[in-house]
This record gives sequence, structure tokens and C-alpha cells, in this order.
Amino acid sequence: MGDRHTWTAAPTAAERVRSMLAAAWSCAVTGEGGREEFVGAHTVAADGRVLLNVPEDSELSTAASCAPRGEPSAVLEFADVAPVPVRSRIRARVWIAGWFAPEEEQLAFRPTRVVLRQPSGAVVVDLDDYASADPDPLTTAESRLLTHLADCHADAVERLTRLVEPDSLHGAVRVQPLAVDRHGLTLRIERVRGHGDVRLTFHKPADDMAQLTERMHVLLSQAAQASCPRALQRQRMEGER
Repeated sequence: MGDRHTWTAAPTAAERVRSMLAAAWSCAVTGEGGREEFVGAHTVAADGRVLLNVPEDSELSTAASCAPRGEPSAVLEFADVAPVPVRSRIRARVWIAGWFAPEEEQLAFRPTRVVLRQPSGAVVVDLDDYASADPDPLTTAESRLLTHLADCHADAVERLTRLVEPDSLHGAVRVQPLAVDRHGLTLRIERVRGHGDVRLTFHKPADDMAQLTERMHVLLSQAAQASCPRALQRQRMEGER
């Protein structure tokens, strides 16, 4: 049997937040004037400021121009949605509290508090860590990578389950790729009732597509040397009846 992957190398909370902001297509803003949804309107500066292009007639623009100090407070919310259809597709949420100020033709949002909420719980991210963190290098390609893996290489996903502890596969009815970053691949294991996630860590971080391809080949080679988990064997046999 091949070696089981028990290490847990993963992005830091600050890196996770910066990756979510880089990949997110929409955000919700809650301010004194209420809550507004913006699509394709934000970018993130190198120092972590969130820059928003909003319509002049939006409540946010009005609040920014009419605030006594010119800096209304607000909370931004971003959701990280799994690109592959799975149960509980929201992988994480980020709330960023802070102040807006007009900057050229945009509104610049300066964070004063950053909170990341994942299935494991919520964590307050240090502002200096947030400001200095970089998005994961695979962030913008993750959606395409995971959907391709799920749609075209279901056999490879099944082989990778050989690297998962048998107890984690007990009662499994479906396994899907949930997330990938420079440190590893996460699988969502769905059962009749509930689900769980298992992380397969790369032997070295992957900083580009060529390195990711090599890391995946290593995982598949290790999986080929491992025996098929009994839980998955039973599942396959029952499916063939």
C-alpha cells in the first residue's frame, strides 16, 4: 500500500482571503444606505485596498459623496462558490469592514477588520498579513481546472481516493474535486447523509500550470501503487448489481 497523505500544508488565512477576492466575480456591500450587490465591479490593489467601480446613482456613491468626513463605513461580503456541483457549494465567506473614500473615478475601501469563515470556523485575519499576502498562483485557473477534472477525468478522481484513509470513505456515494491550490487538491466525499473533505497535499508547492501537472502526475502515480479502499470497492460492487 502506498503512503497515505497526512500532512496538511495549505494556504494561510490571509492568502485564502486574497485568493477569494481575486477570483470572486461579485460582492455585496452593506452600508448606511442599505445593501447593494455589485457584479464585476471590484479589483484589489497590491496593499489590499478594494477598489469599486459603482454607478453614480448607487446608494454607495451617494453615501461616499455626502458623508461628513467623506469616508462612510461599510462591510463587504464575498462568497467562495465551488465550481463543481457539490453539496454545500459555499466553500468560504469573507467579511471586510472598513471605510470608503473616493479615489479618482473609483471608491477605495480601506479594511479595518477582515474575517474569514470556513467550515472549520471563523478566524480574524491580521491586517498586516492580509495587506502583504498574495493570491494563490492557481486562483484564476482553479474553476477551469476543477470542472475539467470532474467532467473529463472522473476515473482519475476515483484513483485518487486510494490515497484517502478507508474510514473517510465509509458510506461514500460520490467523490468530487472541491478545491485546488499550489499546496494540494481537496476532494469532497459525499455520503447518503452528510459529507466530508479530504486534502491530498503535493510533495512540493506548484506555482504554475506546468508544475501543477507534474504534481498531479505524482499523486496519480502514488495512487496507482495503493490498494483500492474497501469502502469504495463495496460501493462499486453495489453499483454494478
